Amino acid sequence: MPAILVHGVPDTQHVWDGVRRHLTRSDVEAWNLPGFGAERPAGFGSTKEEYADWLIERLERIGEPVDLVGHDWGCILTLRVASLRPDLVRTWAGGNGPISAEYVWHPLAKIWQDRVEGDRYMSELRAEPFAEEVSAGFDVPLPLAREMASRVDDTMKDAVLKLYRSAVSMGAEWEPALADVTAPCVVFWGAQDPACQIEFGRRLGDSLRSEVIEMDCNHWPLLQRPAEVAEILEKHWGAHSGA
Repeated sequence: MPAILVHGVPDTQHVWDGVRRHLTRSDVEAWNLPGFGAERPAGFGSTKEEYADWLIERLERIGEPVDLVGHDWGCILTLRVASLRPDLVRTWAGGNGPISAEYVWHPLAKIWQDRVEGDRYMSELRAEPFAEEVSAGFDVPLPLAREMASRVDDTMKDAVLKLYRSAVSMGAEWEPALADVTAPCVVFWGAQDPACQIEFGRRLGDSLRSEVIEMDCNHWPLLQRPAEVAEILEKHWGAHSGA
């Protein structure tokens, strides 16, 4: 019964490295989504539906329900999986990924969703200025922001654009199915996040009938508070060890 950690945008599995160093269990896997440090299958269009289907297919191969964890888009996608296939999920935890019809996409997401502006943004993207922007805007330690930016290659750029363009109305489409999530849940949310505001963490907790832990940090608790995230996860898993 492993734990599976799923990253967001523009991340890879390495966003979980700090958290994993603080976890005591050994059966933890962090997966790279297709296009994010991993090859995309032939014909894979990087839409939100395709990512959810990819996760379902990979989880089916495990053969038993897992402890599923997601951050940012990983939060959104893993909850979609938990709503569609509750049999695959023993427990769920995640945050800083809103699923709400009331959520308004942040300014950078809107740029990516525009075919002209998004293509221009990605063609002009350079690692160091991007790292500095992430560090300044989201309180990510600059060395970690540089590591993140160094992994943004052309494949990831294309995947990001296609994912966001498939998700203009994601909140309205996917929010109703949150009622179908049956796994015990906990929401942990960086409360200072300017892009995914804390009110949407609270709304998510209401939808999931779960506890919401409001953390004193920005969008990336995994990078700012890795030990605290690990503690939240292990407490959650321990409380539902018989689930």
